[in-house]
Amino acid sequence: MRFPKDLNDWHAQIDEPIIDPAREITDPHHHLWPERLGSSYELADLRADTGSGHNVTKTVFIECGAGYDRGDPDPMAPVAESHYVQAIATEAAKFPQKAQIAAIIAHADLRLAPDTLNAVLDAHHAASPLFRGIRHAGAWDEERETFMFKGQAVPLLYLDADFQRGVATLGERGLTFDSWHFHPQNGEFLALARACPKTTIILNHFGTPIGTHRFAGRREARFADWQREMQEIAQCPNVVAKLGGLAMPVNGFGWDGRATPPTSDEIAAAQAHYYHHMIDIFGPERCMFESNFPVDKLSVGYVTYWNAMKKLAALYDGAAQNALFKDTADRVYAL
Repeated sequence: MRFPKDLNDWHAQIDEPIIDPAREITDPHHHLWPERLGSSYELADLRADTGSGHNVTKTVFIECGAGYDRGDPDPMAPVAESHYVQAIATEAAKFPQKAQIAAIIAHADLRLAPDTLNAVLDAHHAASPLFRGIRHAGAWDEERETFMFKGQAVPLLYLDADFQRGVATLGERGLTFDSWHFHPQNGEFLALARACPKTTIILNHFGTPIGTHRFAGRREARFADWQREMQEIAQCPNVVAKLGGLAMPVNGFGWDGRATPPTSDEIAAAQAHYYHHMIDIFGPERCMFESNFPVDKLSVGYVTYWNAMKKLAALYDGAAQNALFKDTADRVYAL
């Protein structure tokens, strides 16, 4: 998966008016990187997207291996990413009328011995006052490198006793844990959530229902199975759901390969059943819309994504809409 150089031109083919432009939005999931996957996405790019019409006032950076070598065995290596993002957040703060990076979810190897893990968490705190938690992704599949960029995860990570101890440590310190995995791992995620009931765990990207390669044409066929898996997960009160990241190429909607990107109506029509199911079982107070930019930018534009969310949210009352667009993220990430 690589980012085409003319991606902004591709999205410019769709020109939609902004729905409900005054609604305040916290975007709780975006990345930044100086060079990765044949592209860069830094402050100017983030400003261009968050400033494209919707009233995005705060964002949350999610770790992605920026600012350090993921292959570095030093457990302190990921702290460089917090320094990198803090510098960008400081620059962004010079323009308070624009969206502000309000929190950082960093990386640490949660399998580390307790003293070492706590030292890494302390270093993240020292690197940035925006530090709120850790994402140590468990997204592993035997075919991962055929349908997505290379990852660092290992099999059965969520079931590892050391890893579960590390997730529990986050809760003890008042930090959150962001989780990312593929749909065959939903059962492993459920076991992790049950094992760490005192840690707030944020489920990223609907558990990533895969719709390509060996799962090509099967995503919708197993929708009922996915519904049941999410219903079990929703019974864990410590789990909060991020609703987004469903337009990655791996999800199999095919928009990334089209001559023109999808409209907000197309996005809403194709994905509404996923969003509404999660809102029904978790409740709006445990759900937050997320852009997952720039990864989802391969398929959807920033304006069209948020327009689609506003169309989906129109079924809910004002308090629920406030939760989905802002209040849940602000509470969970202590913004």
